[in-house]
Amino acid sequence: MSRHTLSVLVEDQPGVLARISALFSRRGFNIDSLAVGPTEISGISRMTIVVNVEELPLEQVTKQLNKLVNVLKIVELDQEAAVQRELLLVKVKADIETRTHVIETVELFRAKVVDVAVDTVTIEATGSRHKLEALLRMLEPFGVKELVQSGMVAVGRGSRSISDRSLRPADRPA
Repeated sequence: MSRHTLSVLVEDQPGVLARISALFSRRGFNIDSLAVGPTEISGISRMTIVVNVEELPLEQVTKQLNKLVNVLKIVELDQEAAVQRELLLVKVKADIETRTHVIETVELFRAKVVDVAVDTVTIEATGSRHKLEALLRMLEPFGVKELVQSGMVAVGRGSRSISDRSLRPADRPA
């Protein structure tokens, strides 16, 4: 199996996310990462979906996704041809004795401390899944108290955009 990143433009309507995730579920695919948010076009959202599947079953799911009324466009983003990032917020034990070491680790990964308490620091980091995993491995010895991680967001490199003149006027929500 291989990892695939799909960028899906959809109408910003209730139930779209449920229908799309149900389609993956019916096929027995687990979604590794899912992020949804607005785009530069009013009324259209972008879903970034990461799945770990073989090529042929993914092609079948993509064809089924294209049949959904609210799906406007689907593009598979190649890892080398896309900028991909995730967000991590992690609360780490950091008393007076260990705080300096925690902050040095944070700076090494170009992350930042966003909250400080008497016995903890909260860190914000963005980057690839591998970078965030490496940061967590370095912070584990201090004691991770709480962690939250976003799904991946991705956009193709260069000046082209999947929404550039790619949506026919009839496809755009009114």
